[in-house]
Amino acid sequence: MNVSELGEFKLIEELTKVIELRNPSSLKGVGDDAAVMDYGDKQVLATTDVLLQGIHFDLHYTPLKYLGYKAAAVNISDICAMNGKATQMLVTIGISKQFTVEMLEELYSGIYAACDQFGVDVVGGDTSASLTGLTISITCLGVADKDKVVYRSGAKPNQLICVTGDLGAAYMGLQLLEREKRIFLSQKDNEGFQPDFATKEYILQRQMRPEPRVDIVRILAEHNIVPTAMMDVSDGFSSELLHICKDSKVGCRVYEDRIPIDYVTATQAEEFNMNLTTAALNGGEDYELLFTVPVELHEQMKALAEENIHIIGRTTTEDEGACLVTRDGQEITLKAQGWNAFKQE
Repeated sequence: MNVSELGEFKLIEELTKVIELRNPSSLKGVGDDAAVMDYGDKQVLATTDVLLQGIHFDLHYTPLKYLGYKAAAVNISDICAMNGKATQMLVTIGISKQFTVEMLEELYSGIYAACDQFGVDVVGGDTSASLTGLTISITCLGVADKDKVVYRSGAKPNQLICVTGDLGAAYMGLQLLEREKRIFLSQKDNEGFQPDFATKEYILQRQMRPEPRVDIVRILAEHNIVPTAMMDVSDGFSSELLHICKDSKVGCRVYEDRIPIDYVTATQAEEFNMNLTTAALNGGEDYELLFTVPVELHEQMKALAEENIHIIGRTTTEDEGACLVTRDGQEITLKAQGWNAFKQE
């Protein structure tokens, strides 16, 4: 069977179904944004991500400093998704002959910038030669109080579904970069080529320099709010919400008119003649936090709207399924149409 027939998450399930956690300190293994280990008063979180040239990033338009920042940020985001604080990071790179010392220093300057901003120590890693361009593999460690760790599996029926920030901007930024790349490559003489990025800075930043929502973890803690389930939006909002529904054994209703979308994202979708809701639900790489809280916190969550936290739906019983409620009141079944690492074009 080809791995593309399974998809990323089914493949992970297939490869890890035989794992048995033998150590008492191993509380949570495969199946969430980070693993959880128990070491006394605090619980240790661990996550890892790999970024491959040509798969996860394109050096035609990605500055190495931005790439380094993003590589660190997406790992810190996974720790945030467990309601934890990132503390240490290990960085491993595979490099081909095309990369100079100066280029790698630029890459690492981005990693260090993200770590400095979010209080994370780089404590080790590895380097290797590569025959296929640049590979970046980062492992991030974090900590959380025992009673504060949040899993995907804790949601209950009739709870609020909340999301931070706005959705779809990173995807529209990627589409803009890809368009300008195609124009650049199609020209016989592209020496003086200047991409058309006027007024599009926001969506470009969302794609190239995402910010992990460390601030939201802090704000929730200040208001004594512990979500019942949480994930970060990396592969696409619909995909992440369906993970929560599956692991928590609940259904959901998400309301189209409550999905937070930035004006620049909307205008770019219109320019590309793309469905805005589809882009917001499935685009991915927003690295916002998607979480559920008890309905009793409704007024408290409404008050946090000024912190860019939005109530966009509710959980239901599992047999009610997962649906998007459109602006005209129709219910459409949610599908995971976001990033699939093994999808064949």
